[in-house]
Amino acid sequence: MSSSSEPEAPPLPFVLSRDQMIQYTHGYTGERFPDGRPRVADAILERMKQVTCEQAWGTLRNHDYHCQYQGKWVVTHDNPVLVGRAVTCNFIPHRPDIADVVTQNAKKQGLAGRDKHWVMDRLVTDDVIVADLLDRQIGGGFMGDNLANMIHEKTGTGAVVWGGARDQAGVLALENFVVFNRNWDPSTSGSYDRTMVVGYNAPIAIGRAAVMAGDVVLGLKEGVVFVPAHLAQEVVEQAELTQLKDRFGFQRLKAGVYSGGQIDGAWEDPITEDFQGWVREIIDELPEIQQDFLKRQDWF
Repeated sequence: MSSSSEPEAPPLPFVLSRDQMIQYTHGYTGERFPDGRPRVADAILERMKQVTCEQAWGTLRNHDYHCQYQGKWVVTHDNPVLVGRAVTCNFIPHRPDIADVVTQNAKKQGLAGRDKHWVMDRLVTDDVIVADLLDRQIGGGFMGDNLANMIHEKTGTGAVVWGGARDQAGVLALENFVVFNRNWDPSTSGSYDRTMVVGYNAPIAIGRAAVMAGDVVLGLKEGVVFVPAHLAQEVVEQAELTQLKDRFGFQRLKAGVYSGGQIDGAWEDPITEDFQGWVREIIDELPEIQQDFLKRQDWF
């Protein structure tokens, strides 16, 4: 996955080169895909599944990332958990002169189908396709059951679509395929004014969120957080620390040691010291990777 050989880019107007991808994700120092997209470690993705939107949002805000969350979705599952590495694409209304060039270059590359298929064909395990379809809720038709099956087979995750999709019944038949979109409608993308993909793995907007290729997608019931790759490890570590603090707080409240105001507000030094001692007592119960993080703290 870390080869420096750059694959041929799809014939779209806005595709970052490997060097550009590395430049625009310069905070990330880990493994990358051949095209330069960050490949956040599988272990981080697995731990991210236990993080809440609020926990991720708090850490990102501390780093001045204020536009990484979007709510107001239609979701396929009652309690969804969607985690994976973002593959981005964005659409504009169809424009024939640009589309002609794209089509000609696609023929030279031997590509079949249309622009969105070329993006979907490049997906791999644990990717999440994130598409800005202009919030087109009727006539967008980003995918139906056929393409949903293909995406599911390639990624094992789901999709985030700022626009519409179709064939809800067929998509719902994919038990573990989680979709966040804006509307289900039987119309196809050719039923109304057409659209075209102009960008692949470039920065896009999903509602009020800024999304970059390689972000870790965290989709839960309330909404979707897009975690920049270089902050993914900190997000999970801080979330796990918060969860420990909550566990400690619940125990102490139940025992009547502290009041709700003491636990819910900023902790005074005696409570902090009590928590730190409690962590030392239970450290062996925790996963080894979490133990390593805690033992690196200056208070441990």
